[in-house]
Amino acid sequence: MRDLKQLVAYLVKNGYLKTNNIIKAFEKIDRKDFVLPEYQSETYDDYPLPIGFGQTISQPSTVAFMIELLRPKKGDNILDVGSGSGWTTALLAEISGGSGIVWGVELMPQLAEFGRGNLKKYGFKNAEIILADGKLGLPAKAPFDKILVSAFAYDLPQYLVQQLKPGGTIVLPIGSSVWKIDKNKKGIIKQEFEGYAFVPLK
Repeated sequence: MRDLKQLVAYLVKNGYLKTNNIIKAFEKIDRKDFVLPEYQSETYDDYPLPIGFGQTISQPSTVAFMIELLRPKKGDNILDVGSGSGWTTALLAEISGGSGIVWGVELMPQLAEFGRGNLKKYGFKNAEIILADGKLGLPAKAPFDKILVSAFAYDLPQYLVQQLKPGGTIVLPIGSSVWKIDKNKKGIIKQEFEGYAFVPLK
C-alpha cells in the first residue's frame, strides 16, 4: 500500500475493519506519525515495524482486528497496556471522543517519551501515556470499560481483570492467540482467536 487511504481500503476489504467509528479513526490517525524515520517508506505495509528497544509497532491488520474485538465507543475509560509508539492510544482516543479518556501505559521510559511525542501531533486532551510503575495496568485510574494489551502473557492476568468494570472487555494476546475477555456479574466469558505473534508482556 502506498498511502493511508489504500491501507484502510485493504483492511476493510479483507474484513479486519468493519465498524464505522473504528474505520474513521484509522482514516484520521495516520500510522506514518508513529513510525521511525528510517521505516517511513514501509508505513502502510501490513507488517510490524521496529520502534527501538526490541519493540515494534504492530501490523495494521492485527491492530484493526483487536480494536474491532474491543468495541470501544464514545465515553469509554480505556487502558492501553504496552502503548509503545502511541498509535493504539491515539486510535482509541479518537474513538472514545472528548467524553472518554485513554490511559497508555509503557514500561520503557524512552518509548513512553516517543509515544507522548507522537500523541502531541494530534493535540488530544483525552489521552495520556504514563510510565509503568512495575504493577500491571493502572489501578489508580480503574475501573476501565475496555483494556487493550499489545504484548503477550502466558495466562490471563487476574490483576487486569480486577481493573475491569462489570460489562467491560479485555482484548489481549495469550501465547500465540488473541483472546477476548468479557466480564459480567457471573464471571468472565473467553473467546480465543489463534495464529498471532507478539513481544512478551514484562
